[in-house]
Amino acid sequence: MSVKIAGDVQSGNVLLVDNEPLVVLKREYNKSGRNAAVVKLRAKNLLTGRISETVYKADDKLTGVVLDKKDCTYSYYAAPVHVFVDEEYNQYEINEETLSDIAPFLAPDMTDVCEVTFYEGKPLSVVLPKIIIREVEYTESVARGDTSGKITKSAILKHTKHDMQVSAFVEIGDKIEIDSVTGEFRARVK
Repeated sequence: MSVKIAGDVQSGNVLLVDNEPLVVLKREYNKSGRNAAVVKLRAKNLLTGRISETVYKADDKLTGVVLDKKDCTYSYYAAPVHVFVDEEYNQYEINEETLSDIAPFLAPDMTDVCEVTFYEGKPLSVVLPKIIIREVEYTESVARGDTSGKITKSAILKHTKHDMQVSAFVEIGDKIEIDSVTGEFRARVK
């Protein structure tokens, strides 16, 4: 825990407000005329996911929080949680709603090392590596003769059954690079 002056808070900082951790999404500093400077913070509650906006005087003291981060690998899904394991084989369960953005890329016993963020020992979020590699389980052939430009087609990923757009040259069994942030196809792995 550390003390932060409201005027010094930046986007990405985590604050403890009413005993709940909030990550700052947006910060607006406003100084007008004779009035005291104020800071408007838009923040997301890390426990509930609720977004709120609050205004503080620029010299108000707030409590900053340093979150713990660990490298973990994904192990398996047991409804309604996904289970991750660290290097010491400790297991951490994270609710499926929290991971809805990355769930299509979570495959049982995948080797990708993920960054899990904790608050007071409770796992809050998971960040996948920027580039992940997955195998194509099924895709259709593309019609010949279409020269309209970048041709894409639908492909289904092995294990997760996620349907995504890939380039026309990708075939069943190919391994492909995916940008985990945007969820887009990047390249076929040779």
